[in-house]
Amino acid sequence: MSWNEPGGDKKDPWSGRGDQKGPPDLDEAIRSLQEKLGKFFGGGNGDNEGSPRNFSSGASMKSLGFLVGGAVLLWGLSGFYIVDEGNHGVETRFGKYIGTTQSGLNWHLPTPIERVDIVNVKQQRFIEVGYRSGGSEQVTGSVPKEALMLTKDENYVDVRLAIQYQVKDAKQFIFNVVNPALTLKQVTESALRGVVGSSAMDFVLTQGRSEIVTLIKKEIQDVMDSYQSGIQITSVNLQDAQPPEQVQNSFEDAIKAREDEQRLINEAEAYSNDVVPKARGAAARKIQEAEGYKEQVIAQAEGETNRFTKLLTEYTKAPDVTRKRLYIESMEAVLTETSKVLVDVKGGNNILYLPLDKMLQQQASSQPLTTNSPTSTADQPQSQPTAVPESTVERNSIRSRDARGR
Repeated sequence: MSWNEPGGDKKDPWSGRGDQKGPPDLDEAIRSLQEKLGKFFGGGNGDNEGSPRNFSSGASMKSLGFLVGGAVLLWGLSGFYIVDEGNHGVETRFGKYIGTTQSGLNWHLPTPIERVDIVNVKQQRFIEVGYRSGGSEQVTGSVPKEALMLTKDENYVDVRLAIQYQVKDAKQFIFNVVNPALTLKQVTESALRGVVGSSAMDFVLTQGRSEIVTLIKKEIQDVMDSYQSGIQITSVNLQDAQPPEQVQNSFEDAIKAREDEQRLINEAEAYSNDVVPKARGAAARKIQEAEGYKEQVIAQAEGETNRFTKLLTEYTKAPDVTRKRLYIESMEAVLTETSKVLVDVKGGNNILYLPLDKMLQQQASSQPLTTNSPTSTADQPQSQPTAVPESTVERNSIRSRDARGR
């Protein structure tokens, strides 16, 4: 009779309740487990044979093998992993380095035998010294403990530095330094204070910024390489370098004065560059004019000398002719430049005045104007002497004497 039938035994054979006072039998528990597994995988049923002992041991072992094989398969499949582009995978076996994998599909012995740490070797990482940007590019806050430092000439400056770096060796980055970011920041602070402490304040704030950045970058890289940290410094940016806030106004006045000085120097140099070439050009022109005048005078003197020599030769051959020719040429040169002629009449006491300029003007006004004439009479030179016939001169002289006799 079943234990749960009416009027039957109320004892639960599986719960151990009833008259059983001691602990459950271990063999009985194992047999019960085997029976349940047999039923689950389609094995023999204890109720069909009347006892769980008839459970097939072969089916049980087969089912257990399936379980173990499936677990091993799942465990092996969990060893596949994918390394993205720009990343490296560092494999360790019980904590010991065994290799570095590149991007793509890879496999390793699953946990806990082997482990893979993925490191991004293309990512640009940042370290900020002297300020905190709060995740944005604009500086939002200063850290005086990091920013304030002493210069060579015993002045305080507020320096803010930004470091960009990449991982060049994933193995060194993971194993050689406990905290690479913190180590890099401490090395940066040390290098920054060393370079600024060996420089003057004006050098740090003005023309020495690029040189300071170069020195800091070299020193940081040397130290990190000596640690074998696997870090490559890509850039060092000097975000700001200025005096402390307490002396900002005075320092700005000094900068303005220095800028005014430089501006005045530039203006003076510009004026000098404008005036000096002009003065040099004028001096060169005067020198050239003097040289030209010198050559002209020398040439005229040589020409007069040659002319006088030739004239002397002709005078030696014919003195009278030469003397008369010289007189005529001299009178021609003198009378050419005048518009008035005074004629001394022989045998008389009066001088005849000939207004040649008036005569020329009357002659020009009496002539008709022609459009075909290439030049007008007004363009004719008025200073040319006019030859007066001898008869006209005598007639005018007689008229003048008659006028005086009356």
